[in-house]
Amino acid sequence: MGFQVERSSEALADLESITEYIARDSAVYTRAVVESILETAESLDEFPFRGRTVPELNQESVRERFVYSYRVIYRVQNGTATIAAVVHGKRMLGTVSERF
Repeated sequence: MGFQVERSSEALADLESITEYIARDSAVYTRAVVESILETAESLDEFPFRGRTVPELNQESVRERFVYSYRVIYRVQNGTATIAAVVHGKRMLGTVSERF
């Protein structure tokens, strides 16, 4: 049995904002990005340490995976991988780092 995968309310809000932003230009691209982000999140149940540690935070338990130009940032702790944020790769973490 793998890790449990949870999504924070902030990560869900991030994903909703991303969806709305991309949908302005392309419904097809929106679907591809969102599906890839969700698949990446679900894959953490078996491979939570596949992602690299987040360089700005330098904490072994806080990791990230890239999907297109987005960072799926999560914490691995006590058998759970919790998605804390989904942000554009060029965005500074700033207040996102407070989620950890």
